Amino acid sequence: MDHVRPVPDGAPQEKIQGAPSGGDAPRLAELLSRAALGDETAFAAFYDATSARAYGLALRVVRNPAHAEEVTQEAYLDAWRSSTRYDAERGSAAGWLLTIVHRKAVDRVRSVEAATARDESWNRDTTPVDHDQTAESAHASLDATRVRNAVATLTDVQRRAVELAYFGGYTHTEVATLLDVPLGTAKTRIRDGLIRLRDLMGVAS
Repeated sequence: MDHVRPVPDGAPQEKIQGAPSGGDAPRLAELLSRAALGDETAFAAFYDATSARAYGLALRVVRNPAHAEEVTQEAYLDAWRSSTRYDAERGSAAGWLLTIVHRKAVDRVRSVEAATARDESWNRDTTPVDHDQTAESAHASLDATRVRNAVATLTDVQRRAVELAYFGGYTHTEVATLLDVPLGTAKTRIRDGLIRLRDLMGVAS
C-alpha cells in the first residue's frame, strides 16, 4: 500500500476535479480487479481516480475535514482488503467504493453522536433541569420515535433511498450512484417513501 497517498488537505466538496465519469467505469473496474490480485500500482491508480470524490462524499456526511480524511483512508484500506469481493456485474467500481465510504462516514457520525450523547447525559445528570426543559426534551424524543417507527415501515429500497437523501445529505444524483440505479428510479423511490411517511405521520400534503 506504499503507493497510496494521503487525501490532500482542503479537498473541495462539490464539482471535484478528477471525479470519475461514466466513461471511466470499465477502467476503474479493471484497476480494482487487478488490485484484487495484489497489484498495488493498479490500486494506487484507482485511488488517484476516485479519492477526491470519496473525500467529498465523506465530508458531506461527517462535516469535519479531519474526520473526512480519516474516514476516506479507512474506506480505501477496507476497499484494498475486500477488493476480491467486488463483482462488476452487481454495480460500478465507483459505486462500490462510495458505498464503503458512506458506511464508514455514517459509522463515524454515530460514534461522534454517541460520545456527544454521553457528554450531554452527564451534563443533564449533574445540572438542575426545570420542568419546562424536561417536557420539551420528552416531546422531542417522542417525535424522533415516531419518525423512526414510520421509516421502519418503508420497503427496503424506499428506506435506503430516503435515508441517503434526507439523513445522509446526498443529492438525487448521488443517491442514484450509491444505489447503482438510474436517476429516475432513485427519484421515484425517494418520492414514494416520502409520500408514505407523510401518510403514516398524518402530515398534510
